[in-house]
Amino acid sequence: MADKIKNPADLLALAQKAKGGVDMRSATKEITVTVHMGTCGIAAGARDVIAGFLSEVAEAGLDNVTVRQSGCVGLCEMEPMATVQGADGAVYHYGLLENRDKVHKIVQEHLVGGAPVGAYLIKQS
Repeated sequence: MADKIKNPADLLALAQKAKGGVDMRSATKEITVTVHMGTCGIAAGARDVIAGFLSEVAEAGLDNVTVRQSGCVGLCEMEPMATVQGADGAVYHYGLLENRDKVHKIVQEHLVGGAPVGAYLIKQS
């Protein structure tokens, strides 16, 4: 159901909410989460993964994280995948993110806590 606009303050609140979603997906911030959404990734569930990251990052109140999408990285058997690049330049590739619990754990332990989730890592570069 659409948000009901009853006065100018409601319109402003709706605009700020929309801007927050756009900023999370397009602004450059300290940490970048890239969900790989080539055909293989989408078929494996990448749409749910990107939605999960967007939701989890917002729920955690992380304003230093950009969530974006890219194409295939050539590891189709590891899809759905996401790459996390931290402020220090370290890159972490996560694979087989077939459920929301894994996304939640990555957000809580890696993005909030600073500790990569070794069980889901493919490789680190």
